[in-house]
Amino acid sequence: MASIGEFDPLNTRVPATKIEVTVSSFSIFYLFHTSPLSLCLPVVVLYVQAVGTKEWREFGRTEVIDNTRNPDFVRKFVLDFFFEEKQNLRFDVYNVDSRSCNISKHDFLGQTFCTLGEIIVPNIPSVVPDIATMQLCANKLDKKDFFGKSDPFLVFYRSNEDGTFTICHKTEVIKNTLNPVWQSFTIPVRALCNGDYDRTVKVDVYDWDRDGSHDFIGEFTTSYRELSRGQNQFNVYEVLNPKKKGKKKKYINSGTVTLLSFKVESEYTFVDFIRGGTQLNFTVAIDFTASNGNPSQPTSLHYMSPYQMNAYAMALKAVGEIIQDYDSDKLFPAYGFGAKLPPDGKISHAFPLNGDGEHPNCVGIEGVLEAYFQSLRTVQLYGPTNFAPVINKVANCASEITDGSQYFVLLMITDGVISDMVQTKEAVVNAASLPMSVIIVGVGPAEFDAMEELDGDEVRVSSRGRLAERDIVQFVPFRDYIDRSGNQVLSMARLAKDVLAEIPDQLLSFMKSRGIEPRPSMSSSPLHRHI
Repeated sequence: MASIGEFDPLNTRVPATKIEVTVSSFSIFYLFHTSPLSLCLPVVVLYVQAVGTKEWREFGRTEVIDNTRNPDFVRKFVLDFFFEEKQNLRFDVYNVDSRSCNISKHDFLGQTFCTLGEIIVPNIPSVVPDIATMQLCANKLDKKDFFGKSDPFLVFYRSNEDGTFTICHKTEVIKNTLNPVWQSFTIPVRALCNGDYDRTVKVDVYDWDRDGSHDFIGEFTTSYRELSRGQNQFNVYEVLNPKKKGKKKKYINSGTVTLLSFKVESEYTFVDFIRGGTQLNFTVAIDFTASNGNPSQPTSLHYMSPYQMNAYAMALKAVGEIIQDYDSDKLFPAYGFGAKLPPDGKISHAFPLNGDGEHPNCVGIEGVLEAYFQSLRTVQLYGPTNFAPVINKVANCASEITDGSQYFVLLMITDGVISDMVQTKEAVVNAASLPMSVIIVGVGPAEFDAMEELDGDEVRVSSRGRLAERDIVQFVPFRDYIDRSGNQVLSMARLAKDVLAEIPDQLLSFMKSRGIEPRPSMSSSPLHRHI
């Protein structure tokens, strides 16, 4: 019997999207061989970088291929994908020249760096997106409680290649019954069988105890293939307790478990849409109101220190450097709001940071930062803090492309309370029906209580009696993510992880509401990197 350890039977965790990465090094070794007659035994080592640190740790190695300068490695790296993190990867190439397991003992040929986001976009497969939904019941389970019956629940285990078992699902507990009917539940097919439909699935039946010492009732085995046949005579399982069976000659079983229903549906992931060509269009809007303080003074939130980035630049860089991997042209519209513009001092709530009204795009995140710093030198900080104009501007663009090929993400960075809340709520409600999300980052010490009204996690935003079709706004105060030791890299990683975490689900909610499926995976060539 596999050990269940300490766990909460009422809590489950769905695995992250799995990404298979295959390495093909082909011609790189021509650059490094010492002589035409020398043997080349290449191996590639993958390192991953912990979030917010510069530390690299080894993730895995390919196999060593004998005597070739054009290797195509068979062994794959399977990584968990998290859109909200900048997942830095490093590939080191070595020529193996001894039997030592210490990689530093071999000849280092070169290395290359990239992010997981960069290599997902061209041609990396996600693994088994199907979702299984099933419901089970039991009959005449053993009585385990002295003053009652039993409080049964099921624990599902996936078998591993080495003969061990890994927990993949736990049902809820049904109190005081020997004939429980559990609620239907969903589980990724990969979590159940790792893509092998005939792999053993073991199910343990327990009686729940408050102190955590759950009583073992019995077990049975099945497979994904058997379960997929649905309700039939073969999907009624005897629950057997090996200890009881060994002690009691007349022992038959400890009850039965019956599969009531089983269905499989394709549940598309964020990665499926990215692989199909969906582009993320990233737009930035920055608060240029006077409450930020004089940019030339160190007390200003817009102060341009030669030694470190201000909060606006940090928020922009943290979010933008992740999203840019999913935008092929790397051209980002960038706006300011709440400033007086030269030459006549007209107040604008959606002016292009690069000064070009017809072409507000900046080249890359660095281009956005440059335009932001240049605007600080040319405009006058003023007010009020109006959000609606920029939201409506991006919404107008999103309304023109609703076929799933593009999804718009607006990042708004502000230091204060919204002045046009009524108009902003209406803009959000209208935008919720479009392929669009809004991220709001609050900087500085101000109270942002009113902002929570836009973040529809608890109560959906409404305007004039209309509820927003989807929750599309995520608001966070930057101060909650600042590292106390002053580590800006860690602060930025924490911020990005939180504010971007909802984007994949928001994109999926739009696609599902419109019945849009991912296009077939684009047949572009894999990502190439020079060593």
